[in-house]
Amino acid sequence: MSLEVSKDNVLISPSSVFYFLLLPTFLLWLTYWRLSRRHLYQLADRLPGPKGLPIIGHLLDFFGPASSVFKTVIRKSAEFENIAKMWIGPQLVIFIYDPRDVEILLSSQVYIDKSSEYKFFKPWLGEGLLISTGAKWRAHRKLIAPTFHLNVLKSFIDLFNENSQHVVRKLRAEGEKTFDCHDYMSEATVEILLETAMGVSKETQDKSGYEYALAVMKMCDILHLRSRSILLRNEFLFTLTKYYQEQGKLLNIIHGLTTKVIKFKKAAFANGTRGSLAQQERVSKKITPPPTPTTSAAAAAAAVSPEKETSVEGLSFGQAEGLKDDLDVEENDVGEKKRLAFLDLLLESAQKGALLSDTEIKEQVDTIMFEGHDTTAAGSSFFLSLMGIHQHIQDRVIAELDEIFGDSDRPATFQDTLEMKYMERCLMETLRMYPPVPLIARELQEDLKLASGPYVIPRGATVTVATYKLHRNPKIYENPSIFNPDNFLPERQANRHYYAFVPFSAGPRSCVGRKYAMLKLKILLSTILRNYRVHSDLTEADFKLQADIILKREEGFRVRLQPRQPKPKAKAT
Repeated sequence: MSLEVSKDNVLISPSSVFYFLLLPTFLLWLTYWRLSRRHLYQLADRLPGPKGLPIIGHLLDFFGPASSVFKTVIRKSAEFENIAKMWIGPQLVIFIYDPRDVEILLSSQVYIDKSSEYKFFKPWLGEGLLISTGAKWRAHRKLIAPTFHLNVLKSFIDLFNENSQHVVRKLRAEGEKTFDCHDYMSEATVEILLETAMGVSKETQDKSGYEYALAVMKMCDILHLRSRSILLRNEFLFTLTKYYQEQGKLLNIIHGLTTKVIKFKKAAFANGTRGSLAQQERVSKKITPPPTPTTSAAAAAAAVSPEKETSVEGLSFGQAEGLKDDLDVEENDVGEKKRLAFLDLLLESAQKGALLSDTEIKEQVDTIMFEGHDTTAAGSSFFLSLMGIHQHIQDRVIAELDEIFGDSDRPATFQDTLEMKYMERCLMETLRMYPPVPLIARELQEDLKLASGPYVIPRGATVTVATYKLHRNPKIYENPSIFNPDNFLPERQANRHYYAFVPFSAGPRSCVGRKYAMLKLKILLSTILRNYRVHSDLTEADFKLQADIILKREEGFRVRLQPRQPKPKAKAT
């Protein structure tokens, strides 16, 4: 009898007690967790959206290739007019695409915190403008914004032109065969950024800007994969995977370039040199193109009268005319002392005792290098693809460029870019149909009451501006899936809600480089179309869109180029 009791005692081991208590402990924690989120669940139940599975919600919809995920999300939200709710496991994500709701979110000084997915950028961008929030973000935004005002950008025109001509020369190697133009656009936008905003010569690199651009693209793939995987979201589990090792190698390439850029610029500062080193190299080599005649009366007038130093009316810079932000401050209000290029201003501010550490400078440089090249590379690639598809529209763009430049091969001036009215409408329509940033996500710290209906998005939810759907809202744009540059005629824009078109976001957190991007795109793309006609063997129906970080095409941007014949000169009379 005593022997049997001793055997029973042995069976009740510490591990048995642990597992016996584990289940009720987990149930207690789960109950507490759900009670703490009661407010979120109550308000979420009142929001429309496609039906998901118990517990996991729509998690399975986010598995698979990026193109199929994007297509699924668009399809499932299609039946909901202004707002769609989706549960990705325990995470509540609300997609909004009514301009009235978008205005409430983006114009606010309260809802400025980026979603939790942006934390994956931290090893790359640190606390740069894209990620930071609160007082730090406001202070750095106020410091950086003046470096992208028009009078600073005008000083980059020569460098924009020179790099655009360099692209034209490199494209000759493709002949008339089909190739992916995104490779060229990525390399060009990186090298333009280096010579303008960063103020260093691209010769400071050991390799071309394409290596950096390729590393950025691969980093975006990893970040997108982490945002869609429950396991990879966990930092510890991520460090055990091959993706962590690959991320380390990619960051060595990315940070290696930015570290070298800052090193060169600091050395120039120590020698008392300011401004773009690339521009100074041009001057020292006396690379000054001779003046050539032009058929544009506007350009002739610009040659004899100084250009205005204030913002230019119209949609020239990537948003509705009625939208204003810190980039629209009158140039005279900015002050001469702040009219410095991006990296010059950061280094000079640090020298003068501003609270800007070397780490913070590097974070901002990494951020601008990423945001300033990948978005414009995608935008320019979509533009060339669409020109190749819509030959009659390309005809009008080319005719406009011929009217401005005649038979001259002179570089473009700032005034010329203002004359590119139809090309500008084509650019805007490209950004409408294929916005480089298809989703803008914020994490709510307070409830958000919407204007489109009796809905309140609860704090703790991730609210996402579905830019792609907003720009294709049939209530705003007639035949929204058809490429039509006339959507941006003045009379059509006048009656449109300001927040119906936000390719560079809007409000306090709008893209600080939107004017820079539009000016660069105009000069780059006009230079290409002055030399080549673009053809495409695909149509828009063939596009396999993938919305990882930047909207791109899974199959690449494949086009063919045909050299343009020079216009015959008119006989003298």
